[in-house]
Parts: sequence; structure tokens; C-alpha cells
Amino acid sequence: MSPLTATYLQRSSTHPTALGRTLLSLMSRKRTNLCISLDLPSPSEILRLLDILGPSICVAKTHIDILPFSGAGDIAAFTGALAALAAKHDFLIFEDRKFADIGSTVKAQYGGGVYRIAQWAHITNAHTVPGPGIIDGLKEVAATVAHPRALLLLAEMSSKGSLGGGEYAAKTLEMARGEKEFVMGFIAQGAMENREGEDWIVMTPGVDLGRKGDGLGQQYNTPERIVGEKGSDIIIVGRGIIGAADPVTTAEEYRKAGWEAYEKRVAGGN
Repeated sequence: MSPLTATYLQRSSTHPTALGRTLLSLMSRKRTNLCISLDLPSPSEILRLLDILGPSICVAKTHIDILPFSGAGDIAAFTGALAALAAKHDFLIFEDRKFADIGSTVKAQYGGGVYRIAQWAHITNAHTVPGPGIIDGLKEVAATVAHPRALLLLAEMSSKGSLGGGEYAAKTLEMARGEKEFVMGFIAQGAMENREGEDWIVMTPGVDLGRKGDGLGQQYNTPERIVGEKGSDIIIVGRGIIGAADPVTTAEEYRKAGWEAYEKRVAGGN
């Protein structure tokens, strides 16, 4: 059965990555394919929002390097609180680091430094410009962590003029095929090619129920188009929710729209 027509629950028993199986299972259990993007400059506000939005989401996406911390103790306190909320509300943490260097450098960036990303982020992502060595470096670090970790590769972005897609996406896909137990899927605008036995989880940014753009190159699509028509698995929503007057109600609107688009897609293939 194709990943486009299989249910999240069905895929949760067959996905090649351990973390992919965990994610698909919780998506089915919570009836959500919504990832909240928390690109905010306040650690306390991020934690506050996650505590009220946690029931509606499957993944929380962070950019830890935009946050103001006074030292390593503050960072550890924040990531500890983040992990506690993920456990409380049953979601995964995705640090949107977009690694883009040679293998030895990303090993140091992922496993060490002040942020120690591999210790608390279930998922991270990377550009493939440096070649497959970037996957090797990140995988080596992930193997030292007690709990499963997974990688998303950037195949396409939602910004106007992005150099992704086309030949770049095709080469990225080939790199992923060599690391199916660590590369969980892609950041892309729709489903990637699935050969027999393959299952890539695709997460798509730039999803909005109303706006078409932000004046800075971001281009938006609806959940129906991204999930229902283009075959993505998870919608990534940021400003459409965190900038709303009532983030909780708005998050539920997105969760419902994304879930209904998924149900229609699966039903259409059976």
C-alpha cells in the first residue's frame, strides 16, 4: 500500500525509522498532523504557548539559536522544560537547525556546543549541499543518544526563489535512500517519490488558512492543498497560530483542517 493511501496507524508499524513509527503512532492517537512553529524571541512565551497548544499538535518546531540566554544553565532549564511539556502533551520536538556543513563540523554542532541539540531534540534537519557526509556526521552523534533520533532533509522550501526542488530534490532523495533508518523524511512542498517499500514522512512549512504571503518571500498554501492534493503528512504553521488573538481555538482550526484533508486523501485511495 502506498504511503499516500495508507493510514498513519498502518504506517506506524512499518516505517523504517524508530522515531518515524513513534511519530505516526502519536499522530493517529491524537488525530493531528499539525506542527507548531515557535519562532519567538522569548523562552517563557514559547513554554507558555506549548502548554496550551500541546494537545493540538504532533510536533513543536524550535529555533533555539534565536533565543536570548544568559548562560548554559538557562539553556538547560529551557530544554528541560521543553522535554517535560513534550512528555506531558505527547508531542515530539523538532529543532529546525538546518545543518549545512561537512560531517566533522556538524558532529560538533549537533552533539556539543552550548545547545547540545541531540540531547533534547527528537528531530533535526539538514541541507544536502555538503553531500552525504553531513548525514554520516549527524548519524554518528544520534547513535550515542539513549533515545531514537531522526533527520529530515531539506528538499524544497516555501520561500519565493528557493533553489530547492528539481535536480536538487532528486539528489537529496538519493542520499536519503542510503540512510533509511536515520533519515525519516523531508521538508518539502508535497510527497516525495516512494519506491516499493519506502515511506518518507514529509513536513511542509508555509501553511496558512488565510494569507498568501508575508512580503518577505514566504508563500502560503492551505492544509487541503498541501495534505490532500500534494500528499504531505504534516503541516507546519507558525504566525497563523501564534499571532492569532485566540491561539488555542486557531490551532484547533488548523488541526481539524489538516486532519480532514488527510482523511479525504486516505479515503480517496481505498
